[in-house]
Amino acid sequence: MARWDPGTEERLTKAALELYREHGYDHVTVTQIAERAGITRRSYFRYFPDKREVLFAGSGQLPVAVAEAVLDADGAASPLSAALDALARVGTRLTAHVDHAAERRAVIDSSQDLQERERTKLATITTAIRDALLRRGVDADTAGLVAQLATVAFQNAFARWVDAQGKGDFPPHLWAVAATLRDTLATTTLGETPAAATLRETPAAEGDR
Repeated sequence: MARWDPGTEERLTKAALELYREHGYDHVTVTQIAERAGITRRSYFRYFPDKREVLFAGSGQLPVAVAEAVLDADGAASPLSAALDALARVGTRLTAHVDHAAERRAVIDSSQDLQERERTKLATITTAIRDALLRRGVDADTAGLVAQLATVAFQNAFARWVDAQGKGDFPPHLWAVAATLRDTLATTTLGETPAAATLRETPAAEGDR
C-alpha cells in the first residue's frame, strides 16, 4: 500500500487501540497491528518506527506549532500570557483533529513505557515554549519557569477536555486551569509571589469574555 495513502495512519491507530484494549499493550506486536489494518509489517514501518509511536502520530509537529504561536503572541503580553495564549490556539487546532482521545489515554495509563513517551512529548513542548520566550527577550529563569507552568496547565486542560468527552472548545479548559493555578499561588502563606503576580495577568479571565 502506498506511503501516501491518507487513510492508512488512521487505520493503524484504530487497529492498535483495539488490540491494546483487547490484549494489553505489552502483548501486542507490530505484525498484529499491521495485519488488522490491512497492510504488511514492512509497510507499517513506513509510517511508524515501532508500536509505541502509532499512539503519538503528529506529536512531533506540536513543539514547532507552539513555538510559532508564542512568537506570534501580542508583543505586550506577559510571558505566561503569551505562552497560554499560544497553547490555547494550538490546543484548539489539536482537539479539532484528535480521535479516540479517551481510549488513547487509557492505553497510555496502562504502560510505563507509554507514560515515559508522553512525558518526553511534554518536555519537548516545554523546551519549545522556553526557547520561544527567550527569543522574545524574556530572561532565562523566567522563561524556564513559565514554560513549565504553561505545560502543566496545558496537560491538565487537555485531560479536562478528554474527561468532557471532547465536547466544547479547548480554551475554556485552559483558562480554568490557569485560574486554579493563579488562585492557589495567590493564597499561599508566603503572600503573592512573582509567579502568582504573573498568573494574575494571564488570560484566565478570557473565559468570561
